Amino acid sequence: MRFAPITWLRAAAAGVLVAINTVLHATPILALAVAKGLLPFKRARAAVSRWMPAFGESWIAVNGWAIATFTPTRWVITGDAAFSRARRYLVLSNHQSWVDIPVLQKVLNRRIPFQRFFLKDSLIWVPVLGLAWWALDFPFMKRASKSQIQKNPELARRDLETARAACAKFREIPVSVMNFVEGTRANAKKLAQSSYRHLLKPKSGGVAQVLNSMGELLDGIVDVTIVYPQGRPSIVDLFAGKVREIRVDLRLREVPQDLIGGDYENDRDYRIRFQHWLNALWEEKDARIDALLAQPA
Repeated sequence: MRFAPITWLRAAAAGVLVAINTVLHATPILALAVAKGLLPFKRARAAVSRWMPAFGESWIAVNGWAIATFTPTRWVITGDAAFSRARRYLVLSNHQSWVDIPVLQKVLNRRIPFQRFFLKDSLIWVPVLGLAWWALDFPFMKRASKSQIQKNPELARRDLETARAACAKFREIPVSVMNFVEGTRANAKKLAQSSYRHLLKPKSGGVAQVLNSMGELLDGIVDVTIVYPQGRPSIVDLFAGKVREIRVDLRLREVPQDLIGGDYENDRDYRIRFQHWLNALWEEKDARIDALLAQPA
């Protein structure tokens, strides 16, 4: 995409500010991670874990300020859900672009507990951020392809074990567990093979593991629908001020009690029921995207 010089200046200014902000906040996060590893007492380590997300929330707040200051993007937030930072939530959202992450952080920061994302394991090598995500207990998943899993079913169980270990840590603190259940960003090619108009087929294994590991502790499901009326943007588009409007719908759903504590891996009937529940949620979300896109600018 060709940008005017002023647009490039705006994008550069926002990008430099976000980079500086990232380094300034990642430094104390990593220092606390080292301290936590050296502390001999569990209670002391738990206290450090409770403090670390405050730096993450501050980092998000400054990034949100930079986006608001350097871009003309109009934010349209709908939904009347009442959230609490003292509770635990599972956050489910559609996924189209890297922009989804700052969008989720901006609209939910300090409204719910600090969000932990299920990340691809390769992202741990992202400079500065990768180590910060690791220090903040973000779960890193291998995300094997269908063909790889068919050759080696153990790969699917490996990711479930990673999710199980992460949820064990999350039981001890207020937390929001974020999962892009489509597993990858949607694009025109992938959507052409999907049964939904705007979404990819949801992958239920990771979500099932969260409900099975800590479902009785969850206070609700934050159902997020993100729409970009002008089309799927990039991070550069956002910083350059090319994203005119972002629409986000927030809904707080009850945790399905009949799906807590099941055995997704070994109980076929339970697995089918879980997939039906998530597919129904996705069908509703697909229709909601149509409605959000139909709204006048």
